[in-house]
Amino acid sequence: MPAPAPRPDRAADLARAEKLARLLDTRWGIPGTPLRFGFDSVVGLIPGVGDTLMLLPSLWIMHTAYRHGAPAGTLVRMAGNAGLDWVLGSVPLVGDVFDLFFKSHRRNAALLRRVLQS
Repeated sequence: MPAPAPRPDRAADLARAEKLARLLDTRWGIPGTPLRFGFDSVVGLIPGVGDTLMLLPSLWIMHTAYRHGAPAGTLVRMAGNAGLDWVLGSVPLVGDVFDLFFKSHRRNAALLRRVLQS
């Protein structure tokens, strides 16, 4: 009989997701303003591939939520956040400004936190 699959470590997964979200969405601040940005904004400047690359960490956060039994509605909200960030972030200039205000990874990490704390 095969060994049972190990239970995912909720606290470690949440800590990784929140650290990744901070790195991607709010790593640096713009001096003299409350605005923060991260690697998502920087990589998103690469035309055609930047925003698509940033879907990968979003998918990892969503997969982590799925592994921990997130309800379908939460997964749909997470996919909506990632999709909106991808679609609007892909628009030249408008997407770059959008990335300063819409922090999809932080939003999804917060949704994951709610799932893991319930």
